Amino acid sequence: MSGPRLIVGIIVMGIAVPATIFFLLGLHTPSQFFTVAATTFLAWGLADLLASILERPRLENRSPGMAIKEDLERRKAVDQ
Repeated sequence: MSGPRLIVGIIVMGIAVPATIFFLLGLHTPSQFFTVAATTFLAWGLADLLASILERPRLENRSPGMAIKEDLERRKAVDQ
């Protein structure tokens, strides 16, 4: 993740959403705000990681072992 997507994510999930939750729940202390911000930011990061895992190609009529072997062979060919 990089560029505009990262900047928008930081602004939205690190500032805007936590501020909205902070004011709507009537919270008062800075530690409460930072707890909400850390939680939403971590949830965004985990959701983005899961999305990147799920967008990978499927096995396409291969066993998991064959898919791993093909991936390793492809990486070796690129490294050489």
